[in-house]
Amino acid sequence: MKLYRIKRSKIDNKGRGLYAAKDIKKGTKILDYKGKIITNKQVDESDKYDNGKPIYLFTLNKRYTLDGDFSWNTAGLINHSCNPNSQYDGKGLKIWITAIKDIKRGEEFTCDYGFGYDEDYRQFPCKCGAKNCCGFIVREESRWRINKKFAMSNKKKLINNSH
Repeated sequence: MKLYRIKRSKIDNKGRGLYAAKDIKKGTKILDYKGKIITNKQVDESDKYDNGKPIYLFTLNKRYTLDGDFSWNTAGLINHSCNPNSQYDGKGLKIWITAIKDIKRGEEFTCDYGFGYDEDYRQFPCKCGAKNCCGFIVREESRWRINKKFAMSNKKKLINNSH
């Protein structure tokens, strides 16, 4: 029995997501992230991989990347959350999704996409709705930078409004 079902996503209201078909224990391998192995040079040179489009890339090592932008990559339907219940794991040239906490039947699978904090971070708004959401799809280790920015801008608003 498959561990997942495809349904309309609660996070990506225009798209689909993967949902647990049964209760899943922490540590369970859910499914493989499938795609085509390409060189990092191909990623740099192709118009297919610009930030204006959805990107399904995993850097595997200094030389290769996994392009998962294919209809047969079911794992590509997993949406980002700032409070994920699963994660991407990999070894060699393979990537798979593993539960990082117990997941209840009917719960949507989510992962932290691990996007870096750079000048383009505002291009990727987050709609996960988690209490710890910073508003953008940025890896956990970098969210403090955005939270600090929001805290500073809110502090300025409070100071300006009190005058």
